[in-house]
Amino acid sequence: MGNADYVAAFLHVLLPVAFEFNPELVLVSAGFDSAIGDPEGQMQATPECFAHLTQLLQVLAGGRVCAVLEGGYHLESLSQSVCMMVQALLGDPAPPLLGPMVPHGSALESIQSVRVAQGPHWMSLQQQGVAPVLSPSPHSPEGRPSSLLLTGRPEFKAAATQDVAALSSLLDQPRLNPTPPVRTAVALAAPDAALALPSDVLCEEGSAPQEETQAWARPHEALAQDRALTALGKVLYLLDRILDGQVSSGIAVTPACAAAATLDVAIRCGLSHGAQRLLCLAVGQLDRPPDLTDDGRNLWLNIGGKEAAALSMFHVSVPLPGTTGGFLSCVLALVLPLAYSFQPDLVLVALGPAHGLRDPQAALLAALLRGPAGGRVLALVDEESTPQLAVVLARVLHGEAAPSLGPFSMASPEDVQALMQLRGQLEPRWKMLQVASEAGGPGSG
Repeated sequence: MGNADYVAAFLHVLLPVAFEFNPELVLVSAGFDSAIGDPEGQMQATPECFAHLTQLLQVLAGGRVCAVLEGGYHLESLSQSVCMMVQALLGDPAPPLLGPMVPHGSALESIQSVRVAQGPHWMSLQQQGVAPVLSPSPHSPEGRPSSLLLTGRPEFKAAATQDVAALSSLLDQPRLNPTPPVRTAVALAAPDAALALPSDVLCEEGSAPQEETQAWARPHEALAQDRALTALGKVLYLLDRILDGQVSSGIAVTPACAAAATLDVAIRCGLSHGAQRLLCLAVGQLDRPPDLTDDGRNLWLNIGGKEAAALSMFHVSVPLPGTTGGFLSCVLALVLPLAYSFQPDLVLVALGPAHGLRDPQAALLAALLRGPAGGRVLALVDEESTPQLAVVLARVLHGEAAPSLGPFSMASPEDVQALMQLRGQLEPRWKMLQVASEAGGPGSG
């Protein structure tokens, strides 16, 4: 089992139940037997994975997480994994997960079995739908001989030698994504709003060169006004600093009349200035730019659309659910699986006109989306939103805990049905959406 398997178990079992339970404290029996190279666990979770799992737990209980060290028997893998967990507890962004995010079939069978068994006890699992449990496949732990009985065979010895070589290469290589010197920067419209920010959040005053800003703005009539042009210059400057590794995440306020145009420019600028895969989460009245191509480099996800629809594998729309349970299902069963499957190196979160999110909902989205892109998140906030919203977003992107969503309430039948249909359409392309094994399909083994 590797990174995708552990993240899938968190998204599809642990977190839905944990949010419904609404704990006041999270205790972690922090064993690292599952770390790559461990002779006891014989799993493939990389050190970075433990940072991601820790971040996912920090959205619970107001961030009150206590980890107690347990097992772990490969010293270098153990030390790096513990270090990653501690960095996450300190609020540092988790490095991106490398390699394909495709859960194994046997992991999906386990997830499916647990969801079926626990479904009667937890509304959060009932509303996502559960499929009948399949009989164990030849790839599942129940349907294969113990690996301990096979380790003497030549093919297993050869595989073990390859694993040692791969582990050595993995642990010896320098970290590909060093932590930027500035964790969070903001470009706010109201100067006094900065007073509520943590002291080490940078209030960015810089702006892109005027000629560059005007060139990007030229195709958009909405960006012709001085106020919109000034805001765009700040967005472009902040975006460049994120892409060149000087800033991890940022928040910028945009005029309502220019929100869609500013987002369009931010997408194009991000893709032209080094982002290989860009995830755009647009909330509210924001339409996808009509000439944005489905070339695999951008994934557009709109929350607040009129209906649930997958116009393509890279163009997804879903209405904003009206209940806490519906919102959590949308985030845990759709948004995060898509994000982890796509593996973006930049996330744009755009809260446009009439986005409809309460501050805790927006904060939870931003906090959870730090993971897939290694912390590189730029949030664009409509200036008509509450002044406090930009401050809340800055705090969670800086590593603080997101505010509580409040009491859990069941998703509406309409929201449940829409989400299930949408997931069914998208599962063939985005494997992290799966909660049940495909017999003999990709990912089994």
